[in-house]
Amino acid sequence: MSVELLGLYYAAFNRGDSAAMLDLLTDDVVHEPSQGAVREGKAAFAQFLDHMNHCYSEEVIAPVFLTSADGAHGAAEFMLNGTYLRRDGDLPPATGQKYRLRVGAFFAIREGKIARVSNHYNLADWLAHIG
Repeated sequence: MSVELLGLYYAAFNRGDSAAMLDLLTDDVVHEPSQGAVREGKAAFAQFLDHMNHCYSEEVIAPVFLTSADGAHGAAEFMLNGTYLRRDGDLPPATGQKYRLRVGAFFAIREGKIARVSNHYNLADWLAHIG
C-alpha cells in the first residue's frame, strides 16, 4: 500500500490537485522542507501548497519509490521540471526561468496516510538554473 500511496500523492501533485494531496495526509502531518522551518498540521501544509503553486509550476518526472517492509517508511527519488513564476521571498526575481532538479523525499506512513514529508534538493543547483 505504501508505494501506491506515494504514487497517488505525486499523481495529485502533477495534476495540481492540492485537495487530493491533503486527503492523503494525517491531520498532524509534519512537513520538513529542504530550506525553512518545519510545518505541522494539514492547515500549514495547505498554506505551503498555495504558496508553492503561486510561485512555481512543477512536475515530478519518473519517480522511483522505496518502502520499508512494515510500510511505515517510504522514500522517493525523481526529477522535478519546473518554471519559476513569481518571486519567492528573498530569492532572486522570477522571469519564467526553467529548471530541472533531482529531488529526494522521505515519508513516515501511519494508518494508510502520510504522517511526515521531508523534501531534499540542492538549492545551489536550483539557483544556478534560475541565475
